[in-house]
Amino acid sequence: MTRNHRNHPQPSRRTVLGGATLAALAVATGAGPAGAATATRGATWPTEFPLPDGFLPEGIAIGSKPYAYMGSRANGAIYRTDLRTGRGEVFFEGATGMVAVGLKLDDDGLLYIAGNTGVARVLDTRSGKLVSTYRLTEAAGHFINDVTLLGDRAWFTDSRDGVLYGVPRGREGKVRALPLGGDWVQTPDVINANGIVGTPDGRGLIVVSSSPGKLYRVHLKTGHATEIRLAGADNVVNGDGLLRIGRTLYVVQNRLNLISVFDLDAKGGTATLRRTITDPRFDVPTTAARWGDRLYLVNARFTSPQEPGTTFNAVAVSL
Repeated sequence: MTRNHRNHPQPSRRTVLGGATLAALAVATGAGPAGAATATRGATWPTEFPLPDGFLPEGIAIGSKPYAYMGSRANGAIYRTDLRTGRGEVFFEGATGMVAVGLKLDDDGLLYIAGNTGVARVLDTRSGKLVSTYRLTEAAGHFINDVTLLGDRAWFTDSRDGVLYGVPRGREGKVRALPLGGDWVQTPDVINANGIVGTPDGRGLIVVSSSPGKLYRVHLKTGHATEIRLAGADNVVNGDGLLRIGRTLYVVQNRLNLISVFDLDAKGGTATLRRTITDPRFDVPTTAARWGDRLYLVNARFTSPQEPGTTFNAVAVSL
């Protein structure tokens, strides 16, 4: 494994005390600043958001302000939408050969981007500039798919390999490769590891394997994966983005146009299906982010032509 790290960002602007407080809140609630926000004042805020034609969206992230950042599979561009008005613009232009899929926005304004082809990138949303590029693997055929923030690292999934990658948050450092073991089953020629979040106790990671549709708890030190027992559901097939708020886990099941909502036990060993969310506006939603009392999702439209003239959008539904 090699790493190409350029234009290192300055250390995070968090203070030690502030960072510890934020981390404690995140573990306790499972929510970042958007999750801690008061209920959306805007019952009148829009619930549909147009994206540029041919944008090919898949990831979405929301931070402490009411702006959604959405990534493009077409060229790695990032589109920013004001949730209050629905208006948006291309915030980062991307380039030929770039891909942006899973996204997570840190408290210091750094946007961590899963880059598909073995790459992770970090974009400073304060300046709009790309500040870091990490080559996670040199091997061909890898799919760096999604990302979550836990502790001092951003953790990325690889849908074509049983390995997670930990990138330092807001500082210089080496990438950590965490091979998956235990109950983990790596199936060839399908999407395996996809969405990823931290466990309720903050001591591990939850990863969804899209095929055949299982959830796993992963030990941060050893990579040992333990299958999470599902109650009330046979599987989470087509599981894509994950979002956790406290002990509530939202699993976006893309081609089913469905969000399954599970209650987790304290250690994340059992997930009990509480309800499902669907909406006639869903058109293969892939990932979700929270603001107030809403979930915001991008429609990837995988079953429609993926062409320059294809229209795309994001939608909001109630929690």
